[in-house]
Amino acid sequence: MAQLDFYGTLVAASLVLLLGRGLVTRIGFLRAYNIPEPVAGGLVVALALLALRSFDVEVRFDTSLQTPLMLAFFATIGLSADFASLKKGGRVVGVFLLAVIGLLVVQNAMGIGLATALGLDPLMGLLTGSITLAGGHGTGAAWGATFGEKYGLASASELAMASATFGLVLGGLIGGPVARLLIKRTQVPGCIDQEKPRVPKGFEQPNKERSITPFSFIETLALIAVSLLAGSLLNGLLHGSAFELPTFVCVLFVGVVLRNGLSALGLYQVFEREVSVLGNVSLSLFLAIALMSLRLWDLASLALPIFIILAAQTLVMALFAIFVTFRVMGSNYDAAVLSAGHCGFGLGATPTAIANMQAVTQRYGPSQIAFLVVPMVGAFFIDIVNVIVIKLYLVLPFFAAA
Repeated sequence: MAQLDFYGTLVAASLVLLLGRGLVTRIGFLRAYNIPEPVAGGLVVALALLALRSFDVEVRFDTSLQTPLMLAFFATIGLSADFASLKKGGRVVGVFLLAVIGLLVVQNAMGIGLATALGLDPLMGLLTGSITLAGGHGTGAAWGATFGEKYGLASASELAMASATFGLVLGGLIGGPVARLLIKRTQVPGCIDQEKPRVPKGFEQPNKERSITPFSFIETLALIAVSLLAGSLLNGLLHGSAFELPTFVCVLFVGVVLRNGLSALGLYQVFEREVSVLGNVSLSLFLAIALMSLRLWDLASLALPIFIILAAQTLVMALFAIFVTFRVMGSNYDAAVLSAGHCGFGLGATPTAIANMQAVTQRYGPSQIAFLVVPMVGAFFIDIVNVIVIKLYLVLPFFAAA
């Protein structure tokens, strides 16, 4: 077994991003279907490691950088959000949240229904529903332990991790093709494959050049560091209380307060282009480490019925994005980008959603509303409403009797 240290992992992640860029640039299929570069490179490396494992060679990475990168990304999301923009997107956020809640209900109904039809414990269906798909690895680990201890479900934690891995991979693969299909249905004048004259805002087009200076870089880095420190302290204060929130939500909240507080007091105006550069770097490296570290061989341990459920969930996600999300969000270009983002965190995680949308907007043009709405719903609301939906399902008679 080969164990890469911190520096070796950082080098590997950088090479994964370069590999992904090369693959998307040279392979028309990946470019045409808007596959994110970190997903393309990360999956190739993960598949290569899976092949090496058949020769009894295993490579492990130091993932200690993964969480700080994810938190830094959410800090930049918060620092990019001004109250004027948030107010402008209020109604759209509400409509999108309703679509998200609808998917959570459908995912759990699908999982329980298929599990029952296939002769499995209904809890397995719930575990392969919104718990691991919309919830990701963190939520899956928590509920997997609960199902194992309280309900006696065998191998619940292992099933949760494998299902979350499946969702993360598919969430990064279907968002681009779904958006491509939807964009073909919309009339988006002059957007396809054309350079935009204006400077992109936020995370819309990560490959566009942005003017920065060393001092502004340090200023923005300081804001991110303060967000990480204050957010971690806030998370510690809330731990165990009724108001406990995930660390990344606390970090994002501090970023929002910093950006708007400093602006309201006239002390400092956040340099959005700088924030977007550091946010995109953090996001890309986080996804590279997450995807190249995937233990794809864990998926092989899933029995055929579980694969059937997860494959059906993937199809349902794509159909829901096409026929529900796209339509309720306005059946326009912004709705298509939002649908790609919904695929990302409906099966995987918010960073995957952002990567999906970036792959689309990098080719077709900006969508400010999508990059306002998805991070807000994905960070602030998805975990809360998911817990409510899960607990409502657990009061159903065949769960209550368990």
